[in-house]
Amino acid sequence: MLPINTVNRRGQLTKAGAVALVGAGPGAADLLTLRALKLMQQAEAVVYDRLVSKEVLALIPAGCPCFDVGKSRGLHRYSQAEIGALLVQLAQQGLKVVRLKGGDPAVFGRLAEELDALDSAGIQWQIVPGISAASGCAAATGIPLTERGIAQQLRFISAVDKNSDTTQDWASLAKPGQTLVFYMGLNALGEISQQLIAHGLPADWPLLLVENGSRPQQRQVLSSLADATHAAKTMALQSPCLILVGQVALRQRDAGQMLAQLKTQLASEVAA
Repeated sequence: MLPINTVNRRGQLTKAGAVALVGAGPGAADLLTLRALKLMQQAEAVVYDRLVSKEVLALIPAGCPCFDVGKSRGLHRYSQAEIGALLVQLAQQGLKVVRLKGGDPAVFGRLAEELDALDSAGIQWQIVPGISAASGCAAATGIPLTERGIAQQLRFISAVDKNSDTTQDWASLAKPGQTLVFYMGLNALGEISQQLIAHGLPADWPLLLVENGSRPQQRQVLSSLADATHAAKTMALQSPCLILVGQVALRQRDAGQMLAQLKTQLASEVAA
């Protein structure tokens, strides 16, 4: 942790108070790092996202001011600029602020924008990594993210990026020998499946959907690119739901049985 009254990365003198941008992990409280837990217990203000679980939030000391700045589809309590301003305001009051982010704060967590806001105000900060959603979901479902001879590459992809003028490089993504992990992709599942098939992956390429990974209410559905949308609808999957694409998904226990059951269920629905 940076000492009080030091300088930030731009050489500016910091003011009183500090912000720790902390990864809350995929949901299970016992997957927090020791540093994350210590900072939460010492926090004088906590600003948290929607994907931080109730189990983790329960570890915040009673009476500590908490600010829910979580964003969901169509509902943003705070804009990103307002979140940055809130962090600065709290730190300028001399408070020890914990900014809790689901998973790892450096993976699709809008981290850079919040660091810029803190730097502009001369606020000291530190980053505490957390177990990413990809790592947490893979562990919870019993599969590796990489495997020699099967998946030599691992790629994290944001399915939603309204600030980008570019589209996904589907030709690059639709190649064997890699594992694809799509974040925030449930509403884009149909396009993801269609594009990967259109650019070369087989229709029966494995795809694993993990809802609430690592939490008690976790559900997972092993499917294929062709059946993924129907499977997600049939199982009424909801966000947060991670999408893992690749042959490593077949490492899951009873993978063959799961696929057979899903195909039977989908077929019965069509017949009905």
